[in-house]
Amino acid sequence: MASTTEFSNPLRKYKLVFLGEQSVGKTSLITRFMYDTFDNTYQATIGIDFLSKTMYLSERTVRLQLWDTAGQERFRSLIPSYIRDSSVAVVVYDTTNHASFINTTKWIQDVRAERGNDVIIVLVGNKTDLSEKREVTVDQGEAKAKENNVMFIETSAKAGHNVKTLFRRIAQALPGANSNQVDGTSKEQMEKVDLHNSESTEATGCAC
Repeated sequence: MASTTEFSNPLRKYKLVFLGEQSVGKTSLITRFMYDTFDNTYQATIGIDFLSKTMYLSERTVRLQLWDTAGQERFRSLIPSYIRDSSVAVVVYDTTNHASFINTTKWIQDVRAERGNDVIIVLVGNKTDLSEKREVTVDQGEAKAKENNVMFIETSAKAGHNVKTLFRRIAQALPGANSNQVDGTSKEQMEKVDLHNSESTEATGCAC
């Protein structure tokens, strides 16, 4: 007879916390994933927003709880409590803002301080549709991800590029959250996701 755990695993809930400086596109990534829309009008997130979505994969179904955190300094004291029980931390920077990229180091350190290695961390370079304003190269993003032993991918919430791929890869990596071996494999797969083609495919929209 199958155990209760075996029945509950396919619908297990996983908490994803989105971190990063103000206006890097955290809310836009979530909105694109949830509703496949993009709002050109910027509105800063106040405190913490929460959304939930079920993902149906070929081998399992998972429930993702998406926690959108504010990037402003005055809300920083709230964030550690949300990181504490997370399965995934998505650290976002703006590829047209080098300072936001530099500051991802602190966000990653904050996650490690709260969760150690019991968490999947994804470094996301957003706004690749603004290629003419790019200040952070793909190579720089890859290098920082390898240095910190985290996943890496570039996206455009506006164009829809790689957003579905980002969440699909996260969902596929979830069983490895407590296994270094499986998690390591997932990281290798993530680093190979359509990175070098991001600029050339951007004009066509979603490359997922």
